[in-house]
Amino acid sequence: MKLFYSPTSPFVRKVMICAITRGLDAQISRVSTNPHVSPPELVAANPLSKVPCLITDDGLALFDSPVICEYLDSVGDEPPLFPRANHGDRLIALKLQALGDGMMDAAVLRRGEMARPEEAARSAFMARQQQAVAHSLSLLEQEALHNRLDIGTISIVCALGYLDFRFDHEPWRGNCPKLAAWFAEMSEIPAVVQTVPK
Repeated sequence: MKLFYSPTSPFVRKVMICAITRGLDAQISRVSTNPHVSPPELVAANPLSKVPCLITDDGLALFDSPVICEYLDSVGDEPPLFPRANHGDRLIALKLQALGDGMMDAAVLRRGEMARPEEAARSAFMARQQQAVAHSLSLLEQEALHNRLDIGTISIVCALGYLDFRFDHEPWRGNCPKLAAWFAEMSEIPAVVQTVPK
């Protein structure tokens, strides 16, 4: 398998945590890619020119982290990261994945806008993204999150890790002590430790 990636992308981190947890990381060759310049090899595989993009051993190009993670979850014999359809935790895991992915989307969009010139519409857009993250943090503080990796908790870990990486000047832990304690415990899991952005 081949993965087009950027080492600071929280969505790439999500894919790599899944790969490591499933014991597949050694089977994936990584191609460092700047999607913002639309390199031809990436665009040929993913016309959206986004990372992560995984090329399977069969040559199938998969993009968007939920699709890639679900594919990785189908390979090998490790316990599933996507709870099975008849399992009561499946909808909770998928909900948390959507929340974590939404937080990452908002944070990545806001980070990209920070480099642009100041203007009212841009500031309003950035404030909206910041509020989306703040509301999500408030919701997560009320959730009873379990302390094992599944697709939902992986997404939340990646979202919180990205906030620490890109917005460390805006500490979130003070308003979310329960979530902070959960994140500290989850941050000790080897697959999470191995994928911390630098």
